[in-house]
Amino acid sequence: MIIAHLSDLHLDDGPRAEDRAAAVMGYLRGLAKPVDAVVVTGDIADHGTAAEYARAAELLKHPAPVLLCPGNHDVRAEFRAGLLGLPAADGPIDHAREVGGVLFALCDSTIPGRGAGFLADETLDWLDGVLSGGDGPAFVAFHHPPVEVGVPLVDAIRQSGEERLAAVLGRHSRVVALLAGHVHTGASTMFAGVPLRIAPGVVSGALLPVEPGSDRGWDEGGPLEFDRPPSLLLHVLHDDGRVTTHHRTVPGLSG
Repeated sequence: MIIAHLSDLHLDDGPRAEDRAAAVMGYLRGLAKPVDAVVVTGDIADHGTAAEYARAAELLKHPAPVLLCPGNHDVRAEFRAGLLGLPAADGPIDHAREVGGVLFALCDSTIPGRGAGFLADETLDWLDGVLSGGDGPAFVAFHHPPVEVGVPLVDAIRQSGEERLAAVLGRHSRVVALLAGHVHTGASTMFAGVPLRIAPGVVSGALLPVEPGSDRGWDEGGPLEFDRPPSLLLHVLHDDGRVTTHHRTVPGLSG
């Protein structure tokens, strides 16, 4: 199984974000054979408006299942109505889907009105129950990483209360990887003994403290890189349960 993983589109009704998202989806549609699933780990819209989600629904069309979870820029009610075809509601957006015998549990790590993340008790209870429903391989996806990743901009607003998530994962050895976004740079680490894969931002890239420009103030654009072409991750789930992750840059587009 091959899973495309992208994040942080920040669609805002402007051409730049839309062009970059369209380029990534065009890259996926142009592959020699289709991926088995597309996972988008949040910040699909920049302001959470109905118009942004209507455009996202068009841009994210793909023959494979497209699996979505919200980020801190998303708005729950509009996200539900515009992307999932569900009645508007303000509770956590937690849902799951099985694709080819593999479970994808998509969790809402957002705190409405805040940049930081937290998995509500009801989300963790739901996740525990979903993971108890079988023994096949499972991916757990959310927006906010539950650990620091060396990018101060996002480490300050990562997912807190992570020991509760670790306790759930400790009961379910079927989880082969955690998928996240939020950081705006591709990264790989571990959490609670499980691989954690963080997708790069489609709209922009975050700079590490050792990179030129990382000390820019927000009046200068902040510690972000806008000229790099958009990129994504491709995860290969092997028959033995290993997950190999490949980083791909979409050619022909920058800025």
